[in-house]
Amino acid sequence: MNQSGGTAQDDLLHRAAEALSRRDPQTALGLIDQADRLGATHHGFLNRALALRMLGDLNGALTALDEALAIEPYDFTALLGKAAMLEQIGQGRAAADVYRNALKIAPPRDRLPPPLQAQLDHAEAVVRRHAEALRDHMRSQVAGLRDAVDPATLERFDEGLEIFAGLKTAPKQEPLLLNYPRLPAIPFYDRGLFPWLETLEAATPVIVAELEAMLADSFDAFAPYVAYPKGAPVNQWGELNHSRKWTSLWLWRDGVRQDAVCERCPRTAALLESLPMCRQDGFAPTAVFSALQPHTHIPAHTGSSNVRLLTHLPLILPGPARFRVGNTVRDWKMGEAWVFDDTIDHEAWNDADQMRVILIFDIWNPYLSEAEQSLITAMMQAHKGFAGA
Repeated sequence: MNQSGGTAQDDLLHRAAEALSRRDPQTALGLIDQADRLGATHHGFLNRALALRMLGDLNGALTALDEALAIEPYDFTALLGKAAMLEQIGQGRAAADVYRNALKIAPPRDRLPPPLQAQLDHAEAVVRRHAEALRDHMRSQVAGLRDAVDPATLERFDEGLEIFAGLKTAPKQEPLLLNYPRLPAIPFYDRGLFPWLETLEAATPVIVAELEAMLADSFDAFAPYVAYPKGAPVNQWGELNHSRKWTSLWLWRDGVRQDAVCERCPRTAALLESLPMCRQDGFAPTAVFSALQPHTHIPAHTGSSNVRLLTHLPLILPGPARFRVGNTVRDWKMGEAWVFDDTIDHEAWNDADQMRVILIFDIWNPYLSEAEQSLITAMMQAHKGFAGA
């Protein structure tokens, strides 16, 4: 198109937009028709859709928006407009699908003017209602099959159903250091893989006795768990950075036995030595008493590597305390340990009025052979040596 044609077309579309601002859709359509004879444009189709919508011709407006989206498929406002019109003509499911696509490409909320923020809120509400209706429908259709499934499988199925419905996202591993391939993203691992958990749980009174002695005269030795240096970006850790709301006392740290603490807790240390802790010189094991003060929240975060898993054993549990890994939330219970993948997004709450303390230590991922463990350790040591060279 030559420059004069382009200028004439731009002038016609500008005059059409002015007519629309005066709520004069008939004049606007005449001007858009003239502009279209010089060549169809995305902007022209958007103006046509608005004019037709003003005239009550929603089907025509939808056709115009489809033409606009054929030219620019990632036009966020055009998608919102199309979804809104689908709602108006009673096509709720189709509207939810279009709103869902719009949400995927939505700009950051703080960059949107208030009217578009309100449309975004509406889109999210419609998509959620549709997902909830789909969830409820699928649940009703499988209800007769649920009694034949064991509780652990049923828990996984229910999570899968909510993911399929669009209400949740599948947990994924997001390690900070090493993302080793072909290891499953399992939030809480099956206890059957760790027969030694019963030995650990049976020793709870012994560990608690040694911990309480440390708390009685050496609580100052517990140091803030989060301790970023001055000037470092703290992200979600602002409230807990250098705070005694979350403190720790290490028995092993990055593979180094903390002799002074282990000598104060000899039976705990001996028990840990007997368990299959992850052993990687310079990296692991890690074993720590973790103390969380009343009504304190540890924000969502992920761990360093999926080649290891973490074990939790509650030791002091004065009231309700929760822990989330992926989509699964569990309450700590005295005498019950669990093993989880800390490279999956997780967070914790102490909802009690007193301090909560747990024992944390790492173990190898059970899907790795001893030979592969040795290879991984050598690889990580080589990486560390190269980085320090």
